[in-house]
Amino acid sequence: MARYTEALTVERGGFRIKVPESWWEFDVRPESRDDSIRRMVDDRIRRYPELKPSRAAYVTFLQKAASDAWKSGALYCGCMAESFGGDTPITGSVTVSLIGGRTSSGAPLPTDPAAIAGQLAVKEARKPGDSWRKVTTVDIPGVGPAARTRGVEDIPVPDDALNRTVRAVLMQTYIPVPGQEGKVALVAGSSQVLDLADSFFGIFDAITSTFRFAG
Repeated sequence: MARYTEALTVERGGFRIKVPESWWEFDVRPESRDDSIRRMVDDRIRRYPELKPSRAAYVTFLQKAASDAWKSGALYCGCMAESFGGDTPITGSVTVSLIGGRTSSGAPLPTDPAAIAGQLAVKEARKPGDSWRKVTTVDIPGVGPAARTRGVEDIPVPDDALNRTVRAVLMQTYIPVPGQEGKVALVAGSSQVLDLADSFFGIFDAITSTFRFAG
């Protein structure tokens, strides 16, 4: 899986986060992302020719991840796509978005981690193979407490007329933004490789633990 001995610090307006050096970061803007991703994949294949048989799978995965990230308002999107000799690459992604909301009366929603956790639904699996979700609060070093969900969930496919879903390993951490009422930074990690759920939870937790607000 991904290595953490060589980490890449990503800085954006207002925050920074570290991801493994082997991860891909890319443009999520609709007007440029497809060409940008194809060029990025071709550059990676020139350096690592053994990846060529999986080129189409890499491009498709990264383009979909970029599209979904843009629709969610992501400020950063990074992915891993690694081949370990099988027919399908192991893939996962992490996005960082700035989100906020208001009550029906127009007041900002609370950003206290305990309050956020109290509004997030827990889901128990009734039988093996069912989706599930746990809700907790965690402490981000240097940042403070945050609400978190962790589970295997059925995620709606964006803009799908048939209301289809995709089952994925999903971890979402809601980090209050200092000095901005009603705003939280949402760090979301996901992967459709369900058999490696526990490994991905560890990866997503490690990446999220590096999140810091800039300034």
